[in-house]
Amino acid sequence: MGMPRLADGTTFVPPSADDFKFPPIFGDVTKPMVLVVLSIIIVSVFFLLASRKMKIVPTKFQFAAESLYDFSRNNIARDQIGGKDFRPFIPLVLALFSFTLVNNIFGVIPILQFPTLSHFGFPIALSVLVVYPVYHIAGIRRHGLGGYFKHQLFPPGLPKPVYLLLSPIEFFLKFFMDPITLAIRVFAAMFAGHLILLVFTVGGEYLLIEAGSWALKPVGIFSFVVAIAMTFLEAFIQVLQAYIFALISAGYIGTAVASEH
Repeated sequence: MGMPRLADGTTFVPPSADDFKFPPIFGDVTKPMVLVVLSIIIVSVFFLLASRKMKIVPTKFQFAAESLYDFSRNNIARDQIGGKDFRPFIPLVLALFSFTLVNNIFGVIPILQFPTLSHFGFPIALSVLVVYPVYHIAGIRRHGLGGYFKHQLFPPGLPKPVYLLLSPIEFFLKFFMDPITLAIRVFAAMFAGHLILLVFTVGGEYLLIEAGSWALKPVGIFSFVVAIAMTFLEAFIQVLQAYIFALISAGYIGTAVASEH
């Protein structure tokens, strides 16, 4: 099948996965790599400046940092890990939420306009290299190696024959699929949202500027209106996905260190 062709014979090439591939800026460094480094700088500088001169009556800048900290501490870490065990993991949860949030929000910032985590390599690295070892190590430190495997693979109270089916499934899920599904959630949301914005933006531009038929101009205007509305929706989803990523990560840690399955 060919590309969609309008009445004047011009051809519209819709956005695709190829639009997520960037040529190197210098050497082998691409735009998404630069954005990841930029996000680390932004998060680090934000908290360093906010905590440099703490005041009893906080400034707006300090209040924003404290609100982000309190949300990560109370609404994510403590709720998911538990009141007895959550404190050592607050920095990790805060870093995961802040890092993911900034990289997602890049998708609606002019000029940058690309959510870094829509490149699957970044969320899978974050999940496999950071979250995955942390919750397994935490579980092993709590229960011991043998106790941890028993804790994860053999839920108490079930008939022994059930373990023949359940334990391999639990092993596959907890040691292989959990980090993959954690990464897929944020990747899929960022990839799909950015692609939808591209479709309406590029399509609207094509209908307004390149298409010859005046009858299609209103459709182009409508496409731009939808793109603006979708931008606000996408911003909400970007914040939500950062929260979900940190929430599930904390949930994995909570499950690993829990006294009961």
